[in-house]
Amino acid sequence: MKKIVFLFAFGLAALFAQAQSPAKIGFADVEYIFSQMPEAKQIETELQTLQTQLKKQYDGKVAEFQKKLQEYQAYGNTVPDAVRQNTERELQQLQQNIQKLEQDSQENLQRKQVQLMEPVYTKVGKAIEEVAKANAFTMILTNQVSGLDVVLYADDQSDISDLVLKKMGITPQAATTNPPKK
Repeated sequence: MKKIVFLFAFGLAALFAQAQSPAKIGFADVEYIFSQMPEAKQIETELQTLQTQLKKQYDGKVAEFQKKLQEYQAYGNTVPDAVRQNTERELQQLQQNIQKLEQDSQENLQRKQVQLMEPVYTKVGKAIEEVAKANAFTMILTNQVSGLDVVLYADDQSDISDLVLKKMGITPQAATTNPPKK
C-alpha cells in the first residue's frame, strides 16, 4: 500500500513539475518560406500562363460583343424591328456570356491556385512540425494571417523559418517579406 501511495505521489509531483515548465513558443514566416521554395516560381508561372489564356478568351468575347454592337449602331433604323430586336437579344446574351466567363475565369484561377498550393502547404506544414518537435517547441505561430501581422514582437531565436527551409533542403536567401517588429 505504501508503494502505491508513493508511486501516486511521485506521479502527481512529476505531473505538477511538468505543468509548471514554461511553454516554448516559436513562429514561422510561411510567406518567406514559400518565397524561398523552387516550387513558388513554377506555381507562379503556371498561374500566369492560365491567367493569360483566360484573358485571351475574355478579350475575344469582348471584341465579338463590340463588333456586334458597332454593327447594331451602324444600321440604326434602317433594319426591320424584328432584326433589331434579335440583335438586341444577341447583344444581351453576349454581355451575359462575358460576365459569366469573367466569373468562371476567376473561379478557375482560384481553383488552380488551391490545387497547386495544397501540396506545398502540406510539405511546409510537415517540415514545421518536424522542426518544432526536434527543437522542443510546444507551439508554433505564423507571423501573418491574411496579410495582417499576428506576431507583433518575437525574438529572432523564436523564428524557425530558416530551420524549416533547411529541413526541406533549401538554402535560405535574404528575406523578401517584412519580419515581425522588434
